[in-house]
Amino acid sequence: MAKRTREPLREEDKRTISLSNLKNITGIFRFILPYKWMFILGIISLFFSSLTVLSFPYFAGMLLDIASGKPVTYFTTINQVALTLISILLVQSIFSFTRVYTFAITSERTLADLRLAVYKKMVWSPLSFFDSRRVGELMSRITSDVSQLQDTFTSTLAELLRQLSILVIGTGIILYLAPELTLFMMLTFPVLVILALIFGKYIRRLSRKTQDKLAEANVIVEESLQSIAVVKAFTNEVFEIFRYKKSLNEVVNVALHTARYRGLFISFVIVALFGGIVAIGWKGALLVQDGTLTAGKLFSFVFYTGFIGASIAGLGDIYAQLQRAIGSSERLLEMLQQPDESALLPEKPKKFNGEIEFKQVSFSYPSRADFQVLTDLSFTISAGEKIALIGQSGSGKSTIISLLMRFYPVHHGTIRVDGNSIETYNLSEYRHNIGIVPQEVILFGGTIQENIAYGKPNASMEEIKAAAQKANALEFVESFPEGFQTVVGERGVKLSGGQRQRIAIARAILKDPAILILDEATSSLDVKSERLVQEALEKLMEGRTSIVIAHRLSTIKKAGRIFVINEGRLAEMGSHAELTGLQNGIYSTLLKLQVHES
Repeated sequence: MAKRTREPLREEDKRTISLSNLKNITGIFRFILPYKWMFILGIISLFFSSLTVLSFPYFAGMLLDIASGKPVTYFTTINQVALTLISILLVQSIFSFTRVYTFAITSERTLADLRLAVYKKMVWSPLSFFDSRRVGELMSRITSDVSQLQDTFTSTLAELLRQLSILVIGTGIILYLAPELTLFMMLTFPVLVILALIFGKYIRRLSRKTQDKLAEANVIVEESLQSIAVVKAFTNEVFEIFRYKKSLNEVVNVALHTARYRGLFISFVIVALFGGIVAIGWKGALLVQDGTLTAGKLFSFVFYTGFIGASIAGLGDIYAQLQRAIGSSERLLEMLQQPDESALLPEKPKKFNGEIEFKQVSFSYPSRADFQVLTDLSFTISAGEKIALIGQSGSGKSTIISLLMRFYPVHHGTIRVDGNSIETYNLSEYRHNIGIVPQEVILFGGTIQENIAYGKPNASMEEIKAAAQKANALEFVESFPEGFQTVVGERGVKLSGGQRQRIAIARAILKDPAILILDEATSSLDVKSERLVQEALEKLMEGRTSIVIAHRLSTIKKAGRIFVINEGRLAEMGSHAELTGLQNGIYSTLLKLQVHES
């Protein structure tokens, strides 16, 4: 498997590693608790894997001592040491496999639980949550942030424990092997490693700057190609080419600047770090010459020094990964701590009669608190009554529906259904009694059967067919070679507008709501499709409280009452005949304008 390339640390991911910040990671660790024993087994395997690796240089040094005739504890021949080394490798491989596999089980199951928890939180979040966040941002939480934690659980955490154990145990071993040489190394080697880390950090910053400049150049390409018609209309081809060339020159300049420092960095590594190793070797050779140290112990010492140096260098990358993990944990915990609409689903939802009352309702959207959309709005709709809402765009019609659907809480006033405040109902039970057929029908990418059954997931095939027949959809559905198993495509792109509307109506019929909302359900259809959809809608409205939103007034003449909404207030109310009789009324004026336009 190819190793994942580490991206440079972004500014928003930079975090100071502190106890308070580490709590964010431990907050995510609660998802590990169901798999804690598997995780503990992985930690134990990691410890013994590191221990067996650290024992390898110790026994390897004995080979040289036995070969040079030096007395060695526990062993008398080279073959005995060689067999011990092979045994260590076998044991280490078993521990390594156990560590990798147990960490994989823990991380995959933990992150699946975490993804599910984040998705549940998103799905149960109120509509106001989505008003202030982009879908791309939310997708990043469930993909990039969780993937970042996957690195933490599977590799970063293991590497941190491994490097720390190697650093601590390895330092203890070399102190035991050669105290004088260890003190000499402590005065030189760590300083060189730390300088290398600082230098490397500067190189990474320059590399990130190169990537940023290249991204700016790519933006120019993307913008000019997306707007190629505008570029050509203004004959600005030469201008765009010059702009791109200038940006590329900046990329080259930054890249060459980075290359100079990278070359210096490589030279520094060769001279400084390898010079440090030479210095340690020189000091060790003197000790061997004096008889203070055996050649085998010097060999082991150099081996351990390499391990310790690699551990110190590795801690820099681990620090950056922990910063990323803390940033991801903060964003995920912030989302998981958001209030939501989750509630226990009622065993058997109560069926409403459908009486609706708005009493002195005023409302402003949370994102535009200074602008009042509805002002002191009051009206009553009887159970089974068919009413129409009309008004200019922005008058508040859609807001009335959003409040009725409980997408947003009411700020002032009350909304009652069947005499009770809508806030007193279980939210799932409440929405189960409301059906909506929107202007822009959203279908899922499955089959027609699945999309109709979305109104009642446990519906039988007979119920689905009956709903399709009432929606005037059965004929066109059965004309397809695959019938109800026809895949509609993403968002229903394989169906016409009229077909999508009738699928949505069938879905609403299957749901059998007490309150029905029709939001411009026929506004974008041709004459034939509109007739079929209108017939289906009339069947759907039978026996239920229906609220119709329409701009074309010809579609609402049959409504029992028409509510004219103007600037968030109920300006006029009455039947079609009553409102047309009002001189200079809003409804009669709109009707005259539409007749004139047609």
